[in-house]
Amino acid sequence: MAFKLIIVGGGRMGSALAEGLLSAKWCATSELAIVESALEQRGALETRFPGVAVLASMELADVDASTGVVLCVKPDYAESAARVVGASGVTRLLSVVAGLSTARLEAVFPSPVAVIRSMPNTPVLVRKGATAIAGGSNVTSDDLDWAESILSAVGIVVRVTERNLDAVTGLSGPMPAYLYMVVEALIEAGVHQGLSREVSRQLVVASFEGSAALLSETGESPEELRSQVTSPGGTTAAGLRVLESRAVRAAFLDAVAAAAERSRQLGR
Repeated sequence: MAFKLIIVGGGRMGSALAEGLLSAKWCATSELAIVESALEQRGALETRFPGVAVLASMELADVDASTGVVLCVKPDYAESAARVVGASGVTRLLSVVAGLSTARLEAVFPSPVAVIRSMPNTPVLVRKGATAIAGGSNVTSDDLDWAESILSAVGIVVRVTERNLDAVTGLSGPMPAYLYMVVEALIEAGVHQGLSREVSRQLVVASFEGSAALLSETGESPEELRSQVTSPGGTTAAGLRVLESRAVRAAFLDAVAAAAERSRQLGR
């Protein structure tokens, strides 16, 4: 039977997408298939997603004119996996493979294909992701709507031009790691000031969560929210003065620039 959607790659990203789509009722379990080459992982997927077809490979019978595919494999295997997808007759592909351009994916298909490239980050695992999408040369607005409907099941989606995806890869892609490093440092700072590590962790994590909610829900700018916390001559001002003197802001600018440049290098 043909499926509405086939996810190629049943790792963390592929399984997170499957879970989000099923939870959002984007499709029925019988309309979704996951292709996974590793036998042990197939068993885990079958247990996690009862009713979803878990396949070792794609076959012609799995595809009809309306079937879409999400490519969720590692970059080293992406072009060969896309070649198999193309041989099945699929005409619409959403790629979550980092650093692989739409042109390179289009080149392995035997006929014109709508390729949408995306850059999600790891919070998609808890349906709080941030993803950017960009369309290839054969993509229509309907194709972008289709891709957005899939990825919005696991977070927010923005549309950019493909040339801006390297900037996205430098910013939101690694941002969880940047923030985790800040969290680690602040927990350690609390310990240095005499708090237990557990109390420091609870205070830092809850403050990050609450601060993000304020930023998201109030609609106020980060500058406005920061000024509300910063009394002239107060404790927050003293702390911020040290951060500015250590060029923390410039360090983040340089980190994003370095990650974006590395993305450009990987895509060549």
